[in-house]
Amino acid sequence: MFEKLEQLLERYYEEMVDIRRYLHQYPELSFEEVETPKYIANYHKQLGHVVREGVGGRGVVATLRGAKPGPTVALRADFDALPIQEENDVPYKSKNNGVMHACGHDGHTAQLLVLAKAFCEMKDELEGSIVFIHQHAEEYAPGGAKPMIEDGCLDGVDVIFGTHLWATEALGKIQYTTGPMMAAADRFEIFIQGKGGHGAQPHHTKDSILLGSQIVQSLQHIVSRRVDPMDSAVLSFGAFEAKNAFNVIADTAKLVGTVRTFSEDVQDQIINEMNLIVSGIASSFGAEAKLEYYKGYPALINHEEEALLLSKVAETIPGIKEVENAKPQMGGEDFAYYLRQVKGAFFFTGAKHPDWEEAYPHHHPRFEIDERSMLLAAKTLGKVTLTAFRTYN
Repeated sequence: MFEKLEQLLERYYEEMVDIRRYLHQYPELSFEEVETPKYIANYHKQLGHVVREGVGGRGVVATLRGAKPGPTVALRADFDALPIQEENDVPYKSKNNGVMHACGHDGHTAQLLVLAKAFCEMKDELEGSIVFIHQHAEEYAPGGAKPMIEDGCLDGVDVIFGTHLWATEALGKIQYTTGPMMAAADRFEIFIQGKGGHGAQPHHTKDSILLGSQIVQSLQHIVSRRVDPMDSAVLSFGAFEAKNAFNVIADTAKLVGTVRTFSEDVQDQIINEMNLIVSGIASSFGAEAKLEYYKGYPALINHEEEALLLSKVAETIPGIKEVENAKPQMGGEDFAYYLRQVKGAFFFTGAKHPDWEEAYPHHHPRFEIDERSMLLAAKTLGKVTLTAFRTYN
């Protein structure tokens, strides 16, 4: 049966490319997607699938029921873009100023739509049902996965799979893990209230910049000296705001950053340590400082059985040259929410063109993919779906 699916996907590959390039020209930001979900819903309706729109806000869920009874497999693709001005000189360059598909979500959507089309032509042979989850707002927490789940997108689903086109890994490579794959991605803000004054009279002030600098240095000790070295964690600062004239000591400052962890115990430990350090340093200055901590996506943890199933399937896909049980990454992904509800696995599909000496990373204004990676991703998702029908029946 896979041979037939493979032939259909290859037949429709040019359509896959056309869809990807169309979506690339008309990107929409997280929680602002209007035309993209309409496009997706119309595509599925033309295939005759049962379609739900506005799922969890702006998501689309389409269901294909095979002619024979069996398990229900869900496949997910995200479709939001980023607030980036594209710098690529290509015919399908973004036409929406300041917005770009700089993470491959246009490719995710294109490959899932064409895979849905191929499966539709095989529905009389399918021993189960397929739920195509098209998710909005993956790029910006709180994300689209959680509200889509709350709105029933996983109802009746037995297992779920998803992939991310990974531009920094070679075409023909699949990466997966049998456990933690991507970290919990949290954000924090620290607001400092000191006492400003003239730069020539620092003894009359409570210098918020000096206070902030000590907080930055002290918080770095949490990972290096408080967290168990066998546990992975990252605490990074992205902004330090305290703008004033050259001869004015700032009375306020703001620090912004991120924390990445795999363990909830480590996450809680870091939050507690941050609060102690921030309040302690502020008190020593006779000033005030407040930590606002926002938990983002949880850690993405693959289910071992499903990850191994995926890896064995990937090894048999023509064009896949390497299947790697990779190290976890500190990036975040709200596919994690799906894996907290049902069994499943997430994997990376290499999308770096063989002729590229170096690929631009995700979220870069010159991000690009080798579009052949979409075909390999679709084949892998397709075959693991067919395998899952037999495995979970």
